Amino acid sequence: MAEELELERISEAEWLLPRSGAMRVPARVIADEETIAQLRQDTAEKREWNALRQLRDVACLPGIVGEALALPDVHPGYGFPIGGVAAFDATDGVIVVGGVGFDINCGVRLLATPLDRAALESRVDDVAKDLYNTVPAGIGPEGNLRLPLSEIDSLLQQGASYIIERGYGLAEDIEFIEENGRIDGADPGTVSAVAKQRQFRQVGTLGAGNHYLEVQEVEQILDREAAEAYGLSEGQIVISIHTGSRALGHQIGQDYLKVMEEASRKYNIPVSERELVCAPITSPEGARYLSAIACGANCAFANRQVITHLIRSVLHRVFGMSPSSVRTVYDIGHNNAKFEQHTIAGEVRRLLVHRKGSTRAFGPGCAESPAAYRDVGHPTLVGGTMGTASYVMRGTELGMTKTFGSGIHGAGRALSRKKAAKKYWGEDVQSDLANHGIILRAHSTRGIAEEAPGAYKDVEQVVEAATRSGIGRPVARLVPIIVIKG
Repeated sequence: MAEELELERISEAEWLLPRSGAMRVPARVIADEETIAQLRQDTAEKREWNALRQLRDVACLPGIVGEALALPDVHPGYGFPIGGVAAFDATDGVIVVGGVGFDINCGVRLLATPLDRAALESRVDDVAKDLYNTVPAGIGPEGNLRLPLSEIDSLLQQGASYIIERGYGLAEDIEFIEENGRIDGADPGTVSAVAKQRQFRQVGTLGAGNHYLEVQEVEQILDREAAEAYGLSEGQIVISIHTGSRALGHQIGQDYLKVMEEASRKYNIPVSERELVCAPITSPEGARYLSAIACGANCAFANRQVITHLIRSVLHRVFGMSPSSVRTVYDIGHNNAKFEQHTIAGEVRRLLVHRKGSTRAFGPGCAESPAAYRDVGHPTLVGGTMGTASYVMRGTELGMTKTFGSGIHGAGRALSRKKAAKKYWGEDVQSDLANHGIILRAHSTRGIAEEAPGAYKDVEQVVEAATRSGIGRPVARLVPIIVIKG
């Protein structure tokens, strides 16, 4: 098995896994040397939890086009590696559960405020306390927006628009949300009653795990043209929201794991790992799952919209700030499967692009970007750790051809949550952050340990690898001031 996973270096930050065995296409890894060394070590030690093996398995799936891709934040996931990208022909390809995962449209929204560091510092403790008390977080909290169960279907169809129409946001937010906050084709009938029951009290909640709310300072501008388009400047206070479709998305994943297991057998599709179960895109099972994904994605857009409203309410209480002065820079997901047009060998083809722990990173000139960003490409939002930094990046023309317009979504884990909890102590992490001027408010000390900065890769190396490969350009470096965790 090891010889099938021998990587060949093809550029400064790229390695190729040549096609062999059952692989239908080659695989490409974009990463720094430290990440490649870890992938090779996992292979040599024949670890079951192996991102390179998972990448190879993705390359074996029917209808895959181009290459199976792993981006610099790659680490093992369920079926697909996290940081994985794969595109499938819309006619003869498949839709794969592991290519989307159990937190459908988990993503990041970035808000820009008129505050600078000095203005925030005068009330920083008040802001931290109010955000902690206002934005529900942790496992199983109930949201401030109590929807009747009968209205969940409307939310799943309309996404962020449904929320804004009920007074939770501004009409101008919509323009700066990926897909304008609503993915077409969402049929609530493809989502189980159990999934809806689990969600109707959780709209507007942050959740736990790696989800967070961060108040950040724009420490450095690295691309002035793009930063000007995005309305970002050095010293500015911004706020990042990282969360997804909560219990509904997880239940959709669980429900369709069973459906796709049966579909894989029905259509005689061999799979090497349970989470790679799949169905032809054109099959009834595939169509139902795609619709359910759209519902989950719309739920996530709505969730981040409610949290945006709650943040605006906090800033109004503390600073007297009007809601319109807190601007949505962009909202983009990183667990999705979407139909897109891409050029393959000179031919424009309709593909279903799976991005698992990777984000759409469309470069300059793409119609999918907001008009204000079209000349530079839309922002991509790269989460680091609560003790280091995050980045705003943008896509490139080269990335459009090399990675189907995909980019990194974060630093990527270096340790599993279990290993991190054994290595770190939550109170110590919180104390260390405080010594570095970072206020952490969390609902779980174990959760703090699991999300310790040391549990993640070096975000600087990850961003550098993406930059060297040409698939993305850094625009701004953000550093945390207040962190809210579940």
